[in-house]
Amino acid sequence: MKANLINIFEKTIQEAEIRIAEKRIAQIDILGPEDPSLPYILPGFTDAHVHVESSMLTPAQFARLAVVHGTIATVSDPHEIANVLGVEGVHFMIADGKRVPFKFCFGAPSCVPATVFETAGAVVDAEQVGELLASDDIGYLAEVMNFPGVLNKDPDMMAKIHWAKHYNKVIDGHAPGLRGDAARRYASFGISTDHECFTYEEAREKIGYGVKILIREGSAARNFDALIPLIDEFPDHIMFCSDDKHPDNLVEGHINALIKRALASGYNFWNVLQAACINPVLHYSLNAGLLREGDAADFVIIDNVYASNILETWIDGELVAKEGKSLIPDLRSEHPNHFECALKSPSDFTFSAKNSETRIRVIEALDGQLVTNEWLTEAKITGNAIVPDVENDVLKVTVVNRYSDAPPSIAFIRNFGLTQGALASSVAHDSHNIICIGCDDASIAQAVNLVIEAGGGLSAVGAGERHVIGLPIAGLMTDRDGYEVAKSYTQLDRFVKDQLGSTLKSPFMSLSFMALLVIPSLKLSDKGLFDGENFKFIPLTL
Repeated sequence: MKANLINIFEKTIQEAEIRIAEKRIAQIDILGPEDPSLPYILPGFTDAHVHVESSMLTPAQFARLAVVHGTIATVSDPHEIANVLGVEGVHFMIADGKRVPFKFCFGAPSCVPATVFETAGAVVDAEQVGELLASDDIGYLAEVMNFPGVLNKDPDMMAKIHWAKHYNKVIDGHAPGLRGDAARRYASFGISTDHECFTYEEAREKIGYGVKILIREGSAARNFDALIPLIDEFPDHIMFCSDDKHPDNLVEGHINALIKRALASGYNFWNVLQAACINPVLHYSLNAGLLREGDAADFVIIDNVYASNILETWIDGELVAKEGKSLIPDLRSEHPNHFECALKSPSDFTFSAKNSETRIRVIEALDGQLVTNEWLTEAKITGNAIVPDVENDVLKVTVVNRYSDAPPSIAFIRNFGLTQGALASSVAHDSHNIICIGCDDASIAQAVNLVIEAGGGLSAVGAGERHVIGLPIAGLMTDRDGYEVAKSYTQLDRFVKDQLGSTLKSPFMSLSFMALLVIPSLKLSDKGLFDGENFKFIPLTL
């Protein structure tokens, strides 16, 4: 094929003829200078850190949507499904991903369960991590979220890091807000990346410790604006990632959207492409081609260097997407799951008040961020119970243990903006119990029960309506057609915003992180309200 070859290594654009044989780039002949009448060819894009499960799609369905946007590879941490199903879940992801032409690089989950302060569905210990890392199907040790364990040389954490070094595999980091000597010591254990930086200063400091920074723009956490100036200062140390991306957003765009945005903001063309195409492949030793003779024939064809509209995507010499249409087949998958809890009644969500308790701690959600604040307010008390103060946007939040029958934990939250009803989800990082936010106990019980009856999913009730998207695979994913799932999710998202009143950009994605204890400062597990800065439970009332 003839096209203008964008050679990121040499920073040149020339007319070339590329010959493909046996899934590889057999020969590249330079024909002359750039010919604007021809399309442009460049290496495919890589998402340097993503949890495929957060798309609510199987790997096979995720790939169908991603290739349309020029994505040919992902560095994928399967710790979501591992928290539900253990090593069996990791093997499910690997096997499902192998069914389609796409370059999945799965990691060995390092923190299952993420903490001892919540109930998870499984444990992946150091011995199992070592067994995973011994496999060619596992490319790296996935994000080491337990940075206190690293700094304190926790034996289990040290053993997992040892196995990664033993097999010469990359160690991914996760240390939001960690600065100074603590950050330096954390990196000294071989931690090579961080996708959790939310300020320029934090990221620049970590680069100084040898850490590579992933600029994240997902459905909830968005750090592009804060971190993108680094790309022209440290082009060898920057990659792009989505981390968590819901299906509607994946239909709209992927890494290609970050490329367009960076170029439109005036950042160096070659540095942007290096971050999107080259750096992840080299850092993680991916089996993805970089458009050199002998490489796997993985590339995208675009219309011009400015608009970068994807015309075609090729993987291993196979055309997998053309003019906005995926050519990957629509495949069904097995449905492994772990769901043991019984239906709930409204009375299960009552929080009794004592006469002396008039003030409460409230989780303050921040739109577009995983971090939260602690906010103190006077409790609204009706009868002998603390109840939501809907007029002042103080709603009830609950986490229900989905692995066994246990009383729900209860707290309060603000900034979701609901004026009626409730929304619930079995996607609740990291242990994936059921999390629900609502305006009244009846709505909360109804939303939670819809999820339980579906064996996992997303639900919303209110305005005389009820809606649910079933996620029968580990309560996290479905093998339904990805485009249909995205359509259903868009409708559910619109209902929560238009009918229930949520003011968040992505209410279900934000909901899923309200139980993520490893991100400060105030979160809720199935065992109680949790102080993520001091790593301890704290009382709801003052």
